[in-house]
Amino acid sequence: MSTALPVRRAPDATAILLMIGLCAVWGFQQVAIKGANVSFPPLLQAGIRSTIATVLVWLWTRSRGVALFRRDDTLASGLLAGVLFGGEFVCIFLGLALTSATRMVVFLYTAPCFMALGLHFFVAGEKLRRVQWIGIALAFGGIAIAFADGFLHPNPDTASTWRGTAGDALGVLGGVFWAATTVVIRASPLARVSASKTLFYQLGVSAIVLLGLACALDQTHIGTITPAAIASLAYQAIVVAFLSYLTWFWLLTRYMASRLSVFSFLTPIFGVAFGVVLLGDTLTTRFVMAAALVVIGIGLVNAPAGRARA
Repeated sequence: MSTALPVRRAPDATAILLMIGLCAVWGFQQVAIKGANVSFPPLLQAGIRSTIATVLVWLWTRSRGVALFRRDDTLASGLLAGVLFGGEFVCIFLGLALTSATRMVVFLYTAPCFMALGLHFFVAGEKLRRVQWIGIALAFGGIAIAFADGFLHPNPDTASTWRGTAGDALGVLGGVFWAATTVVIRASPLARVSASKTLFYQLGVSAIVLLGLACALDQTHIGTITPAAIASLAYQAIVVAFLSYLTWFWLLTRYMASRLSVFSFLTPIFGVAFGVVLLGDTLTTRFVMAAALVVIGIGLVNAPAGRARA
């Protein structure tokens, strides 16, 4: 019996269209969170989202006969990945109460740069190439410019200026948590189990963490529930946390991960566009330059090795 690993090919038209769709879905997520904030406190909203998605993943794995509770030495790493995943969404949901969706998506999507750094130090065979170091430098330069933009174009209310800066910082911290989750998955026994089990760990543990924090911080008081808030929450739980993640993992089983990851630069572009068009977020020239540096940096960090040498 052959034990050869499946050959993953370069993305074809189907994969490219799916990746563009996924990036649009992920870019819209910040807008959806803002839409539900009027009815649900941030941490409660995040906890409900993870809870619904956990149930959906469990039902899906049951229908396919995938074992989730078999002993395989993944419990410790699974719990850690879940806590880190929960930390990411604490930062996103709290941060979006302080800063705009356009700024949040740019700061959050510095995550690929933090991932590359983490994998470089903790996972064998993931050493950074020169072009990736350049990409990281550009992305971090973009972060610095974006932070400076918040102070050079402050809100007349000083307290509001500092609130926005805190929201921006939470976006960066969310990217760090996202990157740390990926490093734990790649460097632990989770790398050898099904993607659905890894996703179940992330969603299930984060649901407990987020709902626990919501109770501890008194974020359980629901406001007036509107159809838009319900639609936003359903979008986050069903479309983003369940369908889009499963589609992403399905793509990873068939296509080269390095080529798929290149598309991640589209997500902040979609996020900024949605924020401007749907939420009326304003952009300064300096912030547009900062976002461009971050997007270029993401593209360089995810550049396939063969292309980088060409």
